[in-house]
Amino acid sequence: MQESTSKEKVLKKVRKALIQKTKNPNPNLDYEGKIYAVSDESLDVVFAEEFTKVSGQFAYCENLDEFVDLFASLVVEKEWKNIHTLDPKIQDYLKHTNIPITTDKKDLLDALVGITFCEFLSARTGTIIISSKQLSGRRLSVFPPIHVTVAFTSQLVPDLKDALNGIKNKYGETIPSMITTITGPSRSADIEKTLVMGAHGPKEVFLFLIEDSL
Repeated sequence: MQESTSKEKVLKKVRKALIQKTKNPNPNLDYEGKIYAVSDESLDVVFAEEFTKVSGQFAYCENLDEFVDLFASLVVEKEWKNIHTLDPKIQDYLKHTNIPITTDKKDLLDALVGITFCEFLSARTGTIIISSKQLSGRRLSVFPPIHVTVAFTSQLVPDLKDALNGIKNKYGETIPSMITTITGPSRSADIEKTLVMGAHGPKEVFLFLIEDSL
């Protein structure tokens, strides 16, 4: 009889392993419990601390009016031009300012600043979670060298797992085709171990957190 090929030998071992199953040596492992220590601080404080650790720039706003004022001051201070957003709500927030905002998709490639909402904020990791279901789409958080996120305290969750569960509950069977996590500005040290900011996305990331749970 012709000797079995290496592939057939491997498949025989796999079949044998599937038939002769071994008992789970650790049947009582807890896969649902939290593995990280729970902080005594509020979620907004934890997020702010972690977000700034990764070079994110954070601003807390008590209401929408304060956000508009702070953002307008930042635009003047930084001398930002070519500010772009696709979301009508953000456009409405800023319509009474003198800030020139572009809203046409054809202007995206020229944008210096991109403004978006987000899905959730993961406090433990200081992470912004966005998805392709948002009106800003896939590109606005990546193309402009400066990304500004507008978020609300009600979007804060303890961890990434909670954010993903929130997205699942929000969209049901129509899960977004893209879910992205943003933890600080884009960076890379792949070339000669030299840290380069903005290697694969924005060089600067700003987050305005607006209180909406009072």
